[in-house]
Amino acid sequence: MDYNCVECGACCASFRVDFHPSDGEARGGRVPEGLYDELNGSIARMRGTDHAQPRCRALRGRIGEQVSCFIYDERPDPCREFEAGSDACLRARRRYGLPDAV
Repeated sequence: MDYNCVECGACCASFRVDFHPSDGEARGGRVPEGLYDELNGSIARMRGTDHAQPRCRALRGRIGEQVSCFIYDERPDPCREFEAGSDACLRARRRYGLPDAV
């Protein structure tokens, strides 16, 4: 299946995004300051992803229609490693009533 992430965005509004603080701008990394919180020496979290209804602060647009990540080139490793069509992707799509197959 071919999943169009630019039309979906469900993953960005379904999961908590944790990463190592060294990936944050404050420590010389790429994720811009103001979009994450450093929780301790080994965990930073994208803002908005720790809510009961998560939605990453870098996500723009409407889920299932058209979305974009305004820090796409600077996004943290968990976002870079997320696989379209994976079990987690399909769970996120179902959460928003989007079909498993495109």
